[in-house]
Amino acid sequence: MEHICQKTLPYAPWSQPATRRLPGVQPLDDPRGWLVQDDAYDAQMALRAHLLDTRRGDVVAETPGAGPAVAELYHMVLDWLAGAAGFTLDATTCHCPDGRRVALNPDDPLGTLAQLVQEDLCLLERQGDEHVLTAAVLCFPASWTLAEKIGRPLTRIHVPVAPYDDAMAGRVQRLFDNLRTGAPLWRQNALLYARPDLFQPAPEAKPRVVPAARPTFLRSERQCLLRLPETGAILFSIHTWVVPFADLSPEQTALLADHPIHYAGRST
Repeated sequence: MEHICQKTLPYAPWSQPATRRLPGVQPLDDPRGWLVQDDAYDAQMALRAHLLDTRRGDVVAETPGAGPAVAELYHMVLDWLAGAAGFTLDATTCHCPDGRRVALNPDDPLGTLAQLVQEDLCLLERQGDEHVLTAAVLCFPASWTLAEKIGRPLTRIHVPVAPYDDAMAGRVQRLFDNLRTGAPLWRQNALLYARPDLFQPAPEAKPRVVPAARPTFLRSERQCLLRLPETGAILFSIHTWVVPFADLSPEQTALLADHPIHYAGRST
């Protein structure tokens, strides 16, 4: 399959002090901004369909007891799509901007959502002292595997992320605990990868090696946090851009000289 790239990077996290600092979390001003549709929709959705067909066990997972949160997320995404350009929904089908007709199957909510939106969708629920990853669609992992993270708490999920020490773990847990319904948050990272592939799982025993020289492509994830109003579960949505460095805007390129990419944050 050919490289799947967007034509532009709408936001460069190295461009502002607030998003350069880790974890760089900001209020999401647009209440619908936790999902995004961009110029790579058609190609990304084709890859997601391929992964569901060939590697579903690697990209979809749900723990016992996560059903209510998954069902709530399913209906929230369908409500979002009902007001989105290019989508038409009826009782059984979603007509998508790329011409596909996706059957709406509440008995397979995660598999259905994976065919509708570009975002990876991770649900975390409070269990004991921490939030635990209880369900997810993860088609575009940036050097992690769903099998190693599902059912694990936040501190365990972030192995082996170097900046995620005890102090940061405490800040992130407080952020999750204090996240209010109707007040979503977002952050964005910028990652150096030797290959532009969207599906790049990696086990914890073999963490990603950052290229010594700047590669051809930049990978950037826009990550949103949203508390579900009924179950209280937290959605962690991930929209992934892969953009050639040559296609960054002149302003974005100029700022790289003062703010190297490694200051922009890493994937979790």
